[in-house]
Amino acid sequence: MPCTEKRARQLLERGRARVHHLVPFVIRIIDLDVNSCVLQPLSVKLDPGSKFTGLAVVREVEVIAPDTGEITSGVAVLNLFELMHRGRQISEALTARSQMRRRRRSNLRYRAPRFLNRGNQQKGWLAPSLQHRVDTTLAWVGRIRRWAPINRIASELVRFDMQLMQNAEVSGVEYQQGELAGFEVREYLLEKFGRKCVYCDAKEVPLQVEHIHPKARGGSNRVSNLTLACGACNAKKGARDIKEFLAKEPARLARILAQVKKPLKDAAAVNSTRWALVQALKATGLPVETGTGGRTKFNRTRFDIPKSHALDAVCVGVLDFATGWSVPTQMLKCTGRGSYQRTRLDKFGFPRGYLMRTKRVHGFGTGDLVRADVPAGKKVGSYQGRVAVRASGSFNIQTGTEVVQGISHKHCRLAQRAEGYGYFQLQSSTKKDAGLGRAGRTTRSTSPA
Repeated sequence: MPCTEKRARQLLERGRARVHHLVPFVIRIIDLDVNSCVLQPLSVKLDPGSKFTGLAVVREVEVIAPDTGEITSGVAVLNLFELMHRGRQISEALTARSQMRRRRRSNLRYRAPRFLNRGNQQKGWLAPSLQHRVDTTLAWVGRIRRWAPINRIASELVRFDMQLMQNAEVSGVEYQQGELAGFEVREYLLEKFGRKCVYCDAKEVPLQVEHIHPKARGGSNRVSNLTLACGACNAKKGARDIKEFLAKEPARLARILAQVKKPLKDAAAVNSTRWALVQALKATGLPVETGTGGRTKFNRTRFDIPKSHALDAVCVGVLDFATGWSVPTQMLKCTGRGSYQRTRLDKFGFPRGYLMRTKRVHGFGTGDLVRADVPAGKKVGSYQGRVAVRASGSFNIQTGTEVVQGISHKHCRLAQRAEGYGYFQLQSSTKKDAGLGRAGRTTRSTSPA
């Protein structure tokens, strides 16, 4: 079970536990009978996204009202994670490799044309940049399951139905009904326009859904005719058309009209991977609950919880309350495990340099978490962070604030092998914690990595 930092420190000092994983910091009890343990129900919640995926480890809580006897169910937050994907880098690398290969084969040497040599793609196939999002999310769900007694998974099954929203027959009032009315459309617009007023670029202010071509002049409720504006700009624009309102700002007008027609690549990526992720989560054998993006935002608004990917994961599904969410968030950045390509190419696809044939130097590899104690010289001091190796044995160390160059491998001591992720921590929210009080937390490392 997760515990506080103080309890973890006591267990280590008394020899009852040992360090299992450094970042995130995990300990393992060594003198406890597992069969006699009583574990509380824990869940891992997911907020899948194109660039970030939020993960939250929560404890399920039930409260009985003393007056009415009514039972309300909620969650107490134990840990928050944000997983930063690298799908865009993968896509760009594959595109560059394809273009360079085509360049070399086109006019450098002759090769007879070949057709239908790639085979048919299997049903459910995803592009590598999309499959990466599913695989890394599933990998961290597996890690959390090994570290904590997870017995349930909840994931947001978000969907932006752009085609139906553009259809006049289903874009009216009947498309959004009930308690969640407007939340799906509003979330779509927030993603599309960057969560700011399109007329004055104001952020962190209440935004209103505004008609580009006003309804008073025949405008419709289609999503293509909606945008976001702060209260002051919305009142100032009134019933005027956007072209009339921004007649003196042609650059802003052109940008807004172009953004209205701009496709949502991130939304398309989420739409492509949402069912693949759900099926992969079901394959774990745990019960999987799904919720809509509108329900997530509805819960976040009710509980007055700040907007973030990890806190969105807390609000997934049907909840009566959420407590203990004001805790630091552990960022997990996908960095990869190096490159198979050992030849550096110029913009024309020709070799310009070569990398080492081995990825390890004196037992260290790029991305390892190390501690260096330099006893003398210009670099005297202690440094801890991710290392970048060189064949000469003179390494660079990326600390939390700077890059220290020219550290000899003789002064380095390995703390944790590279796992394909970079770690850093975000501070907790400054808002007052809502709910029933603080919950227990797992131990978190403050060491830069």
